[in-house]
Amino acid sequence: MNQSELIEKVAQATQLNGQAVKAVVNAILDALVAGDAVRISGLGVFNVAARPAREGRNPQTGEAIQITASKAVRFHAGKAVKDALNPPTRKRAPRKKTNCQQSASNLAK
Repeated sequence: MNQSELIEKVAQATQLNGQAVKAVVNAILDALVAGDAVRISGLGVFNVAARPAREGRNPQTGEAIQITASKAVRFHAGKAVKDALNPPTRKRAPRKKTNCQQSASNLAK
């Protein structure tokens, strides 16, 4: 889902116009640029992580290159997201041994 699809879907569900949804996205972006964490209850936490400068390799030539320091956005999913993606599974009752399995285990003794 891209930004315009997200805006359209939220606007339809909430009777808001696209500008209101864009304002929310821009507010999140502004907070991240300022270095603040953005916590959305039930969804998760967006925060900024610093990547230090490091040495890398050019895959074509094998030459060592310097990779500059940068910042990246990290997302830590909340409980509601984790539960939605990984629904609880039913625990199965333990299987009973059949006659064939009992015979095989007796032979192994």
